[in-house]
Amino acid sequence: MFNQIFENIEGIEIYPIISFVIFFLFFIAVTVWIFRMDKSYVKQMEVIPLDEDSNINKDPEKESYVKK
Repeated sequence: MFNQIFENIEGIEIYPIISFVIFFLFFIAVTVWIFRMDKSYVKQMEVIPLDEDSNINKDPEKESYVKK
């Protein structure tokens, strides 16, 4: 059923090509961004879940920046 509908639409064959090109360019851009990322930033992000000194686990009542 869908094949008959799609066969009657003019220019529809370009849409899969456009979607593939968009996906491929996005994939390449993310890959380049990851390889060019600063290694110290990556190391800092790695230890966030294990960092006991993060602001997430601190009591806000004891922090000096919290106004009472």
